[in-house]
This record gives sequence, structure tokens and C-alpha cells, in this order.
Amino acid sequence: MPKRTYSMRYVAGQPVERIFPGAVAQLGQALSPGEALPNSDTLTVMVWNIFKQQRADWLSVLKGFGKDAQLVLLQEAQTTPELIKFATSNYLAADQVPAFALPQHPSGVMTLAAAHPVYCCPLREREPLLRLSKSALITVYPLLDGRLLMVVNIHAVNFSIGVDVYSKQLDPIGEQIANHAGPVIMAGDFNAWSRPRMHALFGFARTMSLREVRFTDDNRRKAFGKPLDFVFYRGLNVVEASVLVTRASDHNPLLVEFYQDPKILL
Repeated sequence: MPKRTYSMRYVAGQPVERIFPGAVAQLGQALSPGEALPNSDTLTVMVWNIFKQQRADWLSVLKGFGKDAQLVLLQEAQTTPELIKFATSNYLAADQVPAFALPQHPSGVMTLAAAHPVYCCPLREREPLLRLSKSALITVYPLLDGRLLMVVNIHAVNFSIGVDVYSKQLDPIGEQIANHAGPVIMAGDFNAWSRPRMHALFGFARTMSLREVRFTDDNRRKAFGKPLDFVFYRGLNVVEASVLVTRASDHNPLLVEFYQDPKILL
């Protein structure tokens, strides 16, 4: 029997909570009461494959740049005590989807947020060749204007023949984005290292009416000449976007500042 997919919720001073997809039947049904993302007319988002915290200085990068972001989307985040302490000391909630278990701590996507999510949907897809899982997490947060922001944090499958499994991982995400009326941010490590994968990813983005964040000094991690990390969005304006160059991971963090304009038509 396949293991049930779930996410782990880390909140300062509270027991760790396990969240299953069936825990919330419909979008908008609250998991926990909470206030809107602070200063959500302007949103700062950090996106980073943190490489399981295997390199020095990962914590200093998070402390230097992540602590001022309202949202931090991590991939390959290993739930070490140091990361959990940072997350619960600087954010109201941290949600992680354990994609696979390492000797001590599970690894997967993790979303840190300055507000409690009102919706949480963990997803996993097994790598067809390595038989390891990649994860994605959909969370929704209130904005100050009363709308709901959907945030998709994804680490896409890497080793597969063709794009069938790659597209299959995007399908349930697309179903939820299509049924969401508010703004959306979809970001992470998409492993789009081939032309067919790029075609599938950008075709998906067009279908979902998502725009790509462009980086002037594009120092994103590349494979076969193609970037792996992306940020897509709708219902928002990009104020500033940059890539931080660091040796603290095998990926460079992305920093994007959005202006949340309620007059933008979705």
C-alpha cells in the first residue's frame, strides 16, 4: 500500500502537526484562524533549493535574506533542528512535505510564511527511475484586501524518460490553480533541463495564465544551458527580482518583490 502524502506543520510553542490532503475538503476552509500576510500590498518572496543544508553558511544566507521575506519557498529542505529553529523563530508557520527520509531527518519542499495558511495541500510524485519522491505544496494565505493568495512550492521530478511523469506532477496543481480566483505564485526547482520539459512547463504556465518573473542578472543554476529555478505569478506586479550568488547551496536563491494590486483582473 502506498504511503499517504501529508505535510508537517511547525509552529513555535506548539506540537508538530501532521496535515493530510483530506483534512480540508474545499479551498477556503480554514485550518487555523489567522491574520493576513503583513504588509501584503508588497510581498517579498525568497525561493531556494537549499541542498539539504549540506554546505556551510546556508543558515547565514537565510538569516540575511529570508528573515525579511513574508514567504520563503525552500526545496530539498531537511528538517534539522537548526532549520526548524530558524523557521519557528522568524515565521508563524512552516509547512514541509516529507518527500523521502534521510538517515535522521526527512527532506522535501518547505514553505515558511508570516501568516497561518487557511489551506494546505501536500503532493508527491515518485521519480520513475530512481524511485525516490519529489514533493510539492500548495498553501493559501489571506491578503490585507481580503483576497486569498495561492502559493505553490514545487520540486519537480528530475530523472524520467519523456515528459509524461513531469506533466503528471503538474496536473493536480493545475486543477487547484484553475479553481482559485485570487492571485497565485508558483515557484521552485522545476528541473526544466530539456527542450521538451521547458515546452511542457511554459505550456502549463500559459494555460494557467501565469507570467514568468524575469531576472536581469540571471545567475540561476543551469543544466544543459537551461535554468532550473523559476517563479511564475498572476494577479500581482513585479517590483524587483534578483538572484543571490552564493556557495551555500548548489542553487542560487531567488528574491522577488511583488506589488499586490487588487485592481488587476485575473
